Amino acid sequence: MNETQHAIRLGALLVALWLVLSGHYGPLLLSLGAASCALVLYVALRMDRVDGEAIPLAMRAGPWLRYAGWLGVEIVKSNLAVARVLVDPRLPIRPSVFQVDATQRTLLGHVVYANSITLTPGTVSIDLHGDAIDVHSLLEPDFEVLREMDRRVSGMERAR
Repeated sequence: MNETQHAIRLGALLVALWLVLSGHYGPLLLSLGAASCALVLYVALRMDRVDGEAIPLAMRAGPWLRYAGWLGVEIVKSNLAVARVLVDPRLPIRPSVFQVDATQRTLLGHVVYANSITLTPGTVSIDLHGDAIDVHSLLEPDFEVLREMDRRVSGMERAR
């Protein structure tokens, strides 16, 4: 895919995002929104930021929606586990710092994985270096869930 195709995809994404977030569809606001999207696209092109890394993950809604649903369920389960520990009078926390491997091919894939870990209550991504993420966990880590999260994020990346 060449730079023009990437610019068209980025422009379409900007316009769609503006329309969804704005919620106003009058002629004046539509023209101002189009102008602001064009300005952002122009600046991105001038900064040489529109390339294969600009939109490296699949743009199909299906994989993203499936991942968001799965992640939502995991967030609720983790939230309940953390709440259960916090209301226990003995406060049985087991803090630990550990490292997980990130198998994604792109930096954005690594960042999505690290942010997904941080969104899960009781865990925080501390550092992202190379193909590894340092994680702090309030409870004993569930490595099976982390491996599944890694697999699902990697599955959203576009094949090159």
